[in-house]
Amino acid sequence: MAGSVLYLGDTSLQGAAGYLAGLLSLWGWSFDYLPSDQALTAADIQAPRQLLILSDYSAKYIHASLQQRLVAQVEQGAGLLMIGGWESFCGETGHWADTPVGQILPVHIAAHDDRTNCPQPALVVQRQNHAILDNLPWNDCPPTIGGLNAFTPKSAAQVLLEVERYHARRQDGQMAFTLQDRFPLLVIGQHSRGRTAALATDVAPHWVGGLVDWGTGRVKAQAPGSWQIEVGNLYAAFLRQLLGWTGQMAVEAGSWKSEVER
Repeated sequence: MAGSVLYLGDTSLQGAAGYLAGLLSLWGWSFDYLPSDQALTAADIQAPRQLLILSDYSAKYIHASLQQRLVAQVEQGAGLLMIGGWESFCGETGHWADTPVGQILPVHIAAHDDRTNCPQPALVVQRQNHAILDNLPWNDCPPTIGGLNAFTPKSAAQVLLEVERYHARRQDGQMAFTLQDRFPLLVIGQHSRGRTAALATDVAPHWVGGLVDWGTGRVKAQAPGSWQIEVGNLYAAFLRQLLGWTGQMAVEAGSWKSEVER
């Protein structure tokens, strides 16, 4: 029986995919996983899904005809989430611009390398209120990230989060911070009956930066065939709300908030 989530990329379950796969297992959400170097087959998408996740997974591994079938699932109500990385959006080898899947995302994907590193402070900033962001201290304790894919939101999309990059310099014995630039970080939209989302940064090292440890509480999880992860409770809650909203997946009442309060 196919899982309600189809998760593609993030290298392997023995690598970066252990983060998201571990949380999916903790939440009891059934999923099927495909590593970054394996091509999608017709059998993988024979059953309908509630949520399709592409993270560090190159467009070359999904034939155009199979991409059209994924698009059809979104049109019937499945959610589509692309997470940032070197093989996401354009990236180094992502090349999702002008593909059937890329075209229904809520952002315009660059035709050139869009990787943007953040060697100095890069703070996540809330721009709108939304269920994905509820009960999280975006203003009181903004997390940091280490890099992102630079994309442009479509006109009908909503920009929920941005990242502000700062130039930090010690001056007169104190640290001075100067705003350098800002980029859209989380953009959401709609395609027919399905919800779409684009998260510009990664959810696993190294681009995830301090976001992976956001929160004073700790969450431990392990997916079958993977390794045990330990992450911040606010990081886990944010991903749960992002995936739950995008896939229109039922979540037990109050469970999102309880994870925040661990």
